[in-house]
Amino acid sequence: MRKIVVVDYLKDWDVPLEDVEVIEAQSYLTDTVYTDIRNARIFNLCRSYKYQSAGYYVSLLAEARGHKSIPSVTTMQDLKSPTIVRAITVEINELIQKSLASLRSKSFTLSIYFGQNVAQKYEKLCKQLHDLFQAPLLRAQFVFKDEWVLQSISPIPVTEIPEHHWRYVKSFAKAYFARHRFSGARITRKTYDLAILIDPDEKEPPSNKKAIQNFMDEADSQGFYVELITKDDYRRLPEFDALFIRETTAVNHHTYKFARKAFTDGLAVIDDPVSILRCTNKVYLAELLAKAKVPTPKTMIIHKDNKDAVEAELGLPCVLKKPDSSFSQGVVKAKDRESLQQELNLMLADSELIIGQEFLPTDYDWRIGVLDKQPLYACKYFMAKGHWQIYNWEGKKQDTAGDVETIPFEDVPFSVLHTALKAANLIGNGLYGVDVKEIDGKAYIIEVNDNPSIEAGCEDKILKKNLYASIIKSIKRRIDNHKNIRTNE
Repeated sequence: MRKIVVVDYLKDWDVPLEDVEVIEAQSYLTDTVYTDIRNARIFNLCRSYKYQSAGYYVSLLAEARGHKSIPSVTTMQDLKSPTIVRAITVEINELIQKSLASLRSKSFTLSIYFGQNVAQKYEKLCKQLHDLFQAPLLRAQFVFKDEWVLQSISPIPVTEIPEHHWRYVKSFAKAYFARHRFSGARITRKTYDLAILIDPDEKEPPSNKKAIQNFMDEADSQGFYVELITKDDYRRLPEFDALFIRETTAVNHHTYKFARKAFTDGLAVIDDPVSILRCTNKVYLAELLAKAKVPTPKTMIIHKDNKDAVEAELGLPCVLKKPDSSFSQGVVKAKDRESLQQELNLMLADSELIIGQEFLPTDYDWRIGVLDKQPLYACKYFMAKGHWQIYNWEGKKQDTAGDVETIPFEDVPFSVLHTALKAANLIGNGLYGVDVKEIDGKAYIIEVNDNPSIEAGCEDKILKKNLYASIIKSIKRRIDNHKNIRTNE
């Protein structure tokens, strides 16, 4: 497997390593030579993993391209949350106490370079932390409060490695990159029961109150104890065996924290954290769909170096999308050259990369619901009144969304159904809503949603209660699979 170290600037990493190439982040993000590599492991040594930074996109696009990334985007998100850090490290508490027992201070910083430390006595602790949080360079901050507590763990920018540590870093790096396997630690599960995460104050939730009640009734009939929870119930997650998220998801949001903690604790989760990461970022989706040759409107990943080529590439009008847009928010239509430049400047000020697509007008979008890699429902979502999208957040309240028509599968064009399944199955085996445009008999994927709308009176018009039953049965199977895995370990 090809090994590639990615840095912001080549001067950041001048350690010669056998069979390892070093490139700059901008090259990996924009040079098509790296798009078509089949087997590659990407070691991300960028200075920052901040959301939507170049370092973040290196790992995100690596996953979209089928490359193995260290750290993964999931690890990046874990490192940002002290709560997730403590939940993940609870199993090594005894090792933490034993390793730090001789210290007399009330705080301690442990630098972890490729799974090792300059002091050999911390070798076991460094290895365990590195296995739990797979990143090349880590800084763990401990504080003493009755016992030693891991307060935070964060990446170390290569530019912040002390000069007197570099000889160790070089030695550790050579040993690290000579390895053939890079596997993480397993995390065990804890409990059983169903929690449905909602936001009672959300104006346009993915499921209306009647649908939520249908889910609860169906779960009850299948032998579940089911409880509605909110963001205030984060610490209660270990009480449950499964988490079903019925609140609009985002990466920098408590819904992702809930999904990730539930996954870490071994709960069955819909939406799972990997699906949230993959679906909520349009840059990842664009790269993933292009790699798999799934038809989409003509698409380009826009950055500061190619923004002047957008008009020539996509024409006008064209559609611009923020990477984490959802429910038509953060999506704009640039009608002319002036509005194009204005919107590009605004979006690129927030994110290193954004998405541009050719404008394909249609009267409606297809929405294909997919569960466990099989079609669940099919709808036509008509455009909001007087608008080019299915949602118009600036219109009158009664005109916010267009009409919905639920369609039997036998009346859905084969190309629409086939293309939607192909796109969704690239993401995973969860619950997805795939938006498709059909033009002249050809289907084009607009996006894949990890948290699709399921509302009483809309998506359930054909299957009725069987729609809710199918989703609850899927959750039950996931719980049983977790139990079987535990039994066989």
